[in-house]
Amino acid sequence: MARLKDLYSSEIVPAMMTRFSYDNVMQVPRLQKIVVNVGVGEALQNAKALDAVVRDLSMITGQKPIITRAHKSIAAFRLREGNPIGVKVTLRGERMYAFLDRLVNVALPRQRDFRGVSRTAFDGRGNYTLPLREQLAFVEISFDIIDKIRGMEITFVTTAENDEEGRELLKQFGMPFAEA
Repeated sequence: MARLKDLYSSEIVPAMMTRFSYDNVMQVPRLQKIVVNVGVGEALQNAKALDAVVRDLSMITGQKPIITRAHKSIAAFRLREGNPIGVKVTLRGERMYAFLDRLVNVALPRQRDFRGVSRTAFDGRGNYTLPLREQLAFVEISFDIIDKIRGMEITFVTTAENDEEGRELLKQFGMPFAEA
């Protein structure tokens, strides 16, 4: 399953070194981690919603997610400090590359009316956040077992210095960016 890891060392590193004229192999940006985050605002009224999201996310990523909690109280949202408001998974190493492979080659092409992902969702430091509208894009999730369609954010954290380097790195990994 180390297909993308081998691709990185054999093809992506030499391509990035010529494109950005790096002096050293260690200057080439690499993917550090992928964070998959699902906000579950309805968990305040429905505790079972959190269990369903944990189940879905663990099936998608192959790793047990952690529950994120509110840092401060917000009266308008009836939110108290410490209430569970989301679920997240941080993927590194082999699981990260396996997830990226499934995302790029299986999940994204399965989306309806898919024309590529946004080119502008970079943060200025080479990290990219990809929003997905529904968890059904992943083959692991069956329509029969979900209680509600939920979206998620997938953040790719890289060692790139700027957005151009980060975009090129993800493009080399096969990320289908939309035409400008």
